[in-house]
Amino acid sequence: MRQVILDTETTGLNPATGDRIIEIGCIEMVGRRLTDRTFHRYINPERDIDAGAFAVHGLSREFLSDKPVFGNIVEQLIEFVDGAEIVIHNAAFDLGFLDNEFALLKRPPFRNLASKITDTLLDARQMFPGKRNSLDALCERFSISNEHRTLHGALLDAQLLAEVYLAMTRGQEDLTIDLIDYTVNHDAAGQPKALPTKLKLMAASAEDCKAHEQILADIAKASKKDPVWSA
Repeated sequence: MRQVILDTETTGLNPATGDRIIEIGCIEMVGRRLTDRTFHRYINPERDIDAGAFAVHGLSREFLSDKPVFGNIVEQLIEFVDGAEIVIHNAAFDLGFLDNEFALLKRPPFRNLASKITDTLLDARQMFPGKRNSLDALCERFSISNEHRTLHGALLDAQLLAEVYLAMTRGQEDLTIDLIDYTVNHDAAGQPKALPTKLKLMAASAEDCKAHEQILADIAKASKKDPVWSA
């Protein structure tokens, strides 16, 4: 299963009033393991940055002035995400902006590229109703360090979200299976090694047996019912 963890930064809060994407960060994960493939681009929005948005991400119009416009990176973005499950925190926000950018280029909606959209904010609200479920709050809840995060950044937030997503979904499958080395008890031909025949047998002493019987008697007395082990 191929997944892409995605985050964006924008000029403001509403694409309907002209706000644009200024940064995209994507992390690839295959079979619940991070690969070394990432997609990260700064984008020239050709407009000013709202003061409130600048306070969040620190990206100025001057810094972005020599960066490519969205139309110049769209094909690379499509190639990276096409066909993957896309994991986003507060997906409605990012998808609204991405669909708007695609619409400006007269292209089908961005969300059509995904085999599935997973919104970790919605999932977190179901898992932790009534709790704070921002990315920072989830990092704290799952003991994921974000001390290096002084400002929001799309790639850094995607990396943190990947760790949060794995922590949130760990109960869905046993991750330890990937860590087991099944060759340890097999020979070079792949055949099981013979188990050792000289095993040390340690029998309980008479004192141990007496103490065990006393514990069982105490449990039976306290429960005031016939214990199942005496049936």
